Amino acid sequence: EEGETSNICEQELQPSSLAPPQVETAVPNIMEAAFYFEQAGVGLSSVESFRIFLALKQLVEQQPIHTCRFWGKILGLQRSYLVAEVEFREGEEEAEEEEVEELMESGEVVEAHGEEEGEEDEEKAVDVIHIMNTSGNGVFGCLTPESDEGAEHARKIKKFFTGHLDAPVISYPPFPGNEANYLRAQIARISAATHISPLGFYQFGEEEGDEEEEGGAGRDSFEENPDFEGIPVLEMVDSLANWVHHMQHILPQGRCTWVNPLQKTEEEEELGEEEEKADEGIEEVEQEVGPPLLTPLSEDAEIMHLSPWTIRLSCTLCPQYSVAVVRSNLWPGAYTYASGKKFENLYIGWGHKYKASTKQEYPSGPEITEMNDPTVEEEQALKAAQEQALAAAEEEEEDEEEDEEEDLED
Repeated sequence: EEGETSNICEQELQPSSLAPPQVETAVPNIMEAAFYFEQAGVGLSSVESFRIFLALKQLVEQQPIHTCRFWGKILGLQRSYLVAEVEFREGEEEAEEEEVEELMESGEVVEAHGEEEGEEDEEKAVDVIHIMNTSGNGVFGCLTPESDEGAEHARKIKKFFTGHLDAPVISYPPFPGNEANYLRAQIARISAATHISPLGFYQFGEEEGDEEEEGGAGRDSFEENPDFEGIPVLEMVDSLANWVHHMQHILPQGRCTWVNPLQKTEEEEELGEEEEKADEGIEEVEQEVGPPLLTPLSEDAEIMHLSPWTIRLSCTLCPQYSVAVVRSNLWPGAYTYASGKKFENLYIGWGHKYKASTKQEYPSGPEITEMNDPTVEEEQALKAAQEQALAAAEEEEEDEEEDEEEDLED
């Protein structure tokens, strides 16, 4: 009887009977990422991380989302923005337009971040979107992409966010849009500059050619490397060459793919010869070319003799249990961790880029430099020198008085 009881207990406690069936889901493991970032000394509290997990879980259940990840948090003066990055399943983006419009009216926002598929197609493909939530109630909404000039104008200003998407952006030079447009531009800039991954995690597909396209961007797609086995943590912190950018660079034009502003459309080609002659004196615009995808961090330019990245171990006492941590000095608040095959990017900050001060606030000189207190010997020597100078001055006065008396007697 004891043997039968033990067999029954073993059958009841088998993992196959207790564990729920494994189902693929787009819900990210927020708590696992929060644990690793906690080892690096960054991230949000466990309570806030769990709330974000529940909000994203609710979002995935309501929307046809293929992938989802927590992008980060942009701080505001009155409210902050929680940002998630999602990708819809193919063929189901258009079906959600009505729901998106309803969510836009509710005051929340979803930011679409995409690229143009071709020169002839004027509409952007909404592949990856960024979702903002400011109320913390798990309700998200949508915002369509703004013009390509958003990132270009955002580079010229520096404003704190208020937490209200419809707030005007009062700046000089003027920004073409409200805070929602400015937020969208800053998210795109931060993602392009700080989203990095271990070397070898991504690779170019076999169908991708080595020749660059006409736009100058070259290869614009990649895939996950199934043979990636991870890089040892000590090697990850030893060299920046073991980290690469996997987001396209934003050109000075404000786009990822360069477009010639002087290129004529079909309607312009039908114009008369007079206008063509007037355009002959216009100089050609030099094509803008950025660094290609999967470029190592070691090739990034320095910032006023300062490295754009800081890399370290989460704990030097036990390197075998530590994770590699990379911090962006160009965008303070952007962090990345890597441990084995796992890595994640996170941003928590004010959404401002680092700007080195080119002019000192106060000039350095003896008139403002604090001096050291004199010693006792120095004070005595100074007092003796002052007494000697005073005695010499009195002697000179007495001599002058004697000379004046002698002149009067004569």
